[in-house]
Amino acid sequence: MSHLLPLLVTVPIVGALVPVVLGARRPALSRRLTAGVLVGQVGLAVAVLVGVAATGPRTYVVGGLPAAVGIGLRADAVSSVFVLLVAVAAAALSLTVRTETTGPTDSLWLLFVAGLTGIAVTADVFNLYVFLEISGLAAYALVAGRRGTRAALAAFHYLVVGTIGATLYLLGVGYLYVATGTLAMADLRVALAGIGYDSPLVVTAFVLVTVGLGVKLALFPLQAWKPDAYAAATPDVSALLATLGSTIPGYALVRLVFDVFTASFLDAVPLVRGGLLVVGVASVAAGGFLALRQSDVRRLLAYSSVLQMGLVVLGIAIATPAAVTAALVLLVANAIAKGGLYAATGVLADTFGATTVDSYAGLGRDAPLTAAAVGVALVSLVGLPPTVGFAGKWYLAVAAVDARAWVVVVVVLLSTLLSLAYAGRVVERLYLAPAGHGVDPVATDGGGLAPVPTRDRAVAFVVVAALATVLVGLGSTALAAWFAPVVEGWL
Repeated sequence: MSHLLPLLVTVPIVGALVPVVLGARRPALSRRLTAGVLVGQVGLAVAVLVGVAATGPRTYVVGGLPAAVGIGLRADAVSSVFVLLVAVAAAALSLTVRTETTGPTDSLWLLFVAGLTGIAVTADVFNLYVFLEISGLAAYALVAGRRGTRAALAAFHYLVVGTIGATLYLLGVGYLYVATGTLAMADLRVALAGIGYDSPLVVTAFVLVTVGLGVKLALFPLQAWKPDAYAAATPDVSALLATLGSTIPGYALVRLVFDVFTASFLDAVPLVRGGLLVVGVASVAAGGFLALRQSDVRRLLAYSSVLQMGLVVLGIAIATPAAVTAALVLLVANAIAKGGLYAATGVLADTFGATTVDSYAGLGRDAPLTAAAVGVALVSLVGLPPTVGFAGKWYLAVAAVDARAWVVVVVVLLSTLLSLAYAGRVVERLYLAPAGHGVDPVATDGGGLAPVPTRDRAVAFVVVAALATVLVGLGSTALAAWFAPVVEGWL
């Protein structure tokens, strides 16, 4: 199975060349080949997951070089889930939600998949930077693809902030190399313990790496780029970014903290743990408060992601097996819910011209399937049973109680109340407000909304995503058990 690991990255990279060559001359063939590559990526991800289940973690070093200097890849029970998440989400969104399928867009979509997959399977910290840059550059271009002033400015903002984050991460990698002489994660774990966790080099490297990835996660106060980018991008791109753009860097942060620096580092440097707690609490509070103030639904959802990532950081700060499992489950929960929600915003905008909370008035009756799926996904963000969002919050609350981290217990409860407040606004407009109130209608003879054909495939994706939040929630115990061997090995 190890030979499949490089294919996870090379297949979408090589596939990205095909639309460039064929896009202008044979666009239909280009689209079919892109779809084939994405479906093939799902097959590879499934094969890797099955292989990990059968034989355990697998590693591969490209070219057979020593792991310390080679391009190392690793798949385990945790990374294989995120590889599968990337493959399934990218393929499903491309086949159901995408509104523009040109050569350049196809190529960028595939490069984004390649970069995120590389982040999930890389076994060294420098190549993690390389994959961050590949996915980042593809994301900036995808946001700018709408070809308007608003999209261009949002993409430029995203580019500047994302580049700063990546640069900070690279500086942290430089400090790690100076301190240890290696870039391989497995070797760093041993070397850092030998140097001493309280070494200024080690502490500085951790801060730089964490802040750099914090930009990608849009943690407070580094979140300003996210609402602009997600609101300016086309619905398919915003759905892709919302599903994966912060989820995979979030996984990278969890892995670096516990597989490289280790929980012993957090114990040895209490100030760092305290800083993580402060960032987590601030992100939950700021994300929830800013979400409540938004009228644009996509900006509201972007700020809710800030809240969700704050909870992930709190799980990292507690640093117990239950808390780390909670962080991983919360990443999965947010990805599934946000993918469905952003796809739904595109459906409702295309069909009814509704983009604001007020303009959703009465759409529960006009678009019952989409509205019901939105409601279920919002329930997951709030953290109510039987959704996977509830499972993540429950694991985090239990871990906080066990660790006697009472502040985190209070923050988890606060996050539920804040989420209920902003989600309740949307649900109230969908089902309780008078129909058509606040919507900018297209003129018809009856003065109401002009009939617009429903995007059946996109609606199907929205419904499936909502069902997935429930099904994964019902199977959350199995998911946690699947993660357990890796998490316990980290700790």
